[in-house]
This record gives sequence, structure tokens and C-alpha cells, in this order.
Amino acid sequence: MTRADATDARRSSRIEGGNAGHLRRQNLERVLGVVMDRPSPLTRAELIRATGLSAPTVGSLASDLIRAGVVTHLGTGPSRGGRRPSFMEFNARHGFVAGIDLGPTKTRLAVADLRGERLAHDVIATPSGVGPAALLARLAAALRALLREARVPPDRLLAVGAGAPGVVDPDRGNVVALTPNLKGWSNVPMATSLKKTLGAPVVVENDVNLAILGERWRGAAHGHDTCAFLTFGTGIGAGIVVEGKLHRGHHFLSGEIGLMCAGPQYVDQDFGPRGCLETLAGLRSLAARWPRSARGDPEGWVAELVEAARRGDRRARRVMEDEARLIGIAVSNLSLVLDPSLIVLGGALLTHAEPLVERVRQIVNRILPAPAQIVVSALGKEAPLWGCLLVAIMEAHEQLRHQLREARVRA
Repeated sequence: MTRADATDARRSSRIEGGNAGHLRRQNLERVLGVVMDRPSPLTRAELIRATGLSAPTVGSLASDLIRAGVVTHLGTGPSRGGRRPSFMEFNARHGFVAGIDLGPTKTRLAVADLRGERLAHDVIATPSGVGPAALLARLAAALRALLREARVPPDRLLAVGAGAPGVVDPDRGNVVALTPNLKGWSNVPMATSLKKTLGAPVVVENDVNLAILGERWRGAAHGHDTCAFLTFGTGIGAGIVVEGKLHRGHHFLSGEIGLMCAGPQYVDQDFGPRGCLETLAGLRSLAARWPRSARGDPEGWVAELVEAARRGDRRARRVMEDEARLIGIAVSNLSLVLDPSLIVLGGALLTHAEPLVERVRQIVNRILPAPAQIVVSALGKEAPLWGCLLVAIMEAHEQLRHQLREARVRA
């Protein structure tokens, strides 16, 4: 063999080896994807049918996953006339995820396994009077305490989902601009800061976007591919899913319906303090029009307002009617652009105000030729937190795939 022939042979061997390694990684992805998506145990025969791979390939890859601890071997079942079936399932406790739903006054935290079963949950007062870095450090400390409560070792935390009430750049994990309730938040590297402290990848997303993801996963929007979550409270916003995918927009402003101009008379006015939907229909505006409102929990005085309107109080009825019209117009305008199958309403203003929701439905039905179904959030205040856990699980699955690829390369 000449030197050139030897060189060609080595090059061919490397190429074939590379192709074989790439094919094996692809097959591993297919097997892992099926196992992770299956909510119940499955047999190797079912895995072969689901992946379309050969029995030896599935057997080899399944053995790799079992050795890695990602899949649990459950033993064999009774024979049905042939070889006894071998059962396995995804090991949801191989790693863990966490969620942080940052709110203006309260922050919700949770720890869960890789199926989303919550192991620990806490609600704390959002630290006030501190800058973003100190606030995030305190939230990270609170989450570490929750991990200890759930008996989850820090190195088993695979991913964290974090929500913030403002404009978020999910690609960089930055909070571009936050709600006025939290001062000093502009281009805050939330993901980088939390990852440095927690030692796990962090996915940051707008809280209302997370709410619609949570409702599709565990709540009222399950099974709906084009839908929206509209929240009405101190702030007003929307999370939008189009054909199964979260829609953020070019500037990550999709769903910021609180900035909608509510009428032509407001065009030439100062855009912030006056004229936008949030200024006219948010809780602060509602409180100003209902003098009996207190400074306490808005749900309390909102419930009193609803009850007063039910009893026939003229002022309460007028306030409720004005609010229903503004909300109905916003829902209708968004529906005409999106044409969703479902609109989920949430927030302190609507969660416990069914008469207001019913009036919104009536207004929307009057405006639209084919209105979407309008329902109240099934998850309430927990909707964004469930969304946090969902995006964390998706990131954790990617981390698992990466770990398995790296292990395969090393082998």
C-alpha cells in the first residue's frame, strides 16, 4: 500500500466512524425523546415501534440510558405466548428543576421533578428597597433553602425557569424593562445572575407568557394551539400562543396590551400617564373610581365592589360597566388579530368577579362575528409558576441530552 493509499484509508475510517457516531447520537435522541414523553412505563417492543429502530439498536441504547440512571429498568412482565416483555420508564428523579415567579409584591418558588411533580413550594414577600442584584441574590438564597427542604442536592438541579413582569429578552436572559412597581430594572442580566448563584442554567421569560404556557400544560387552555392569557390587575398584559408556539414579537413586546391606546382623544396626550389601557382599566384606576377601596389586598375590595353592584349600588354598577367595556374592547381587538380558539382571563380584577367576566363575554359577543371561548384561569396566581416549571423541564431535557452526548463522545 502506498502512503497515499494509507492516508485515504485513514481518512475514510475517520469519516465512517464520524458518521456512525452521529447516527448513534441521533438514535439516542429518538429513544430518549420517546421515553421522556411517555407518562407510563413501556416495553422495549413498544420503544422499537415508536422509534422505528431495530431491536439490537434499541436494546443497546436502552442499556446505556439505564446505566446512566436516566431510565429505570422495572423488570419483566408475564409472557403472552412469547418472550417475557421487559419494562422501563423515565427516571423523573434523575434530576430536578425549579421555578421563580417574581412579582411586584410576592414571589412564588417551587421545586419539582422532571415530570413536573412539585416537591416543595413557597410564597415570599418580594424584597423591597434593594437593587436588582441584591433582590436576585435573596431570591436565590430562598430557592436554595427550598431545595434543602425538598432534599434536592444542588448538583441535581438541572434547570431553573424564572418569570418577571416586564419586557424580557429570552435569548440573552435579560429583563429589558420591568413593571414600575420594581425600581431600577433596566437591562438586568437575570439569567446570568441566578445561574452564577444557583449553578444551573436559567431560562427567563415574561410572567404572562409563562401563564399561558402553564394554562396549556396544567390548566384551562389544555389542548388549544392558538390561545391567549389576558391578565388584569395593577398591570395589564397578554401571553399569546400561535399554532402551539409562544409568540413574543420582534421587540419582545407582543402581548403588552396595557400600552394599547384606548381612544383617539388620547393620541396627543402624554402616552404614559394617560390614554393607555393599563392607565384606564388597571386596579389603580378602578380604585380611584371606587372610593370604598382599601389599601389592602385588591381581591378583597374588588369582591366588595362586585357585591355592591349585585345589590344594585348605582356607582358600583357604573364602575363595573365601564371596566367591562374596556376589557371587552381589549379582548375583542386582540381576538380579531389573533383569531384564537380560547381566551383565558386572569389577574386580581377577574379571578373572583364572575359577573364582570360574564359582562365581558356579552360585550365581546356583540362586537365579534365569531368570538372565542372566554374562561377564567384554572390556575389563578399559580399559572406563571407552572409555566416556570415547564420551561425549566424543557431546558432540563436539553441538559440531559447534552450530558448523554458528551458521555457518548468520551466513551
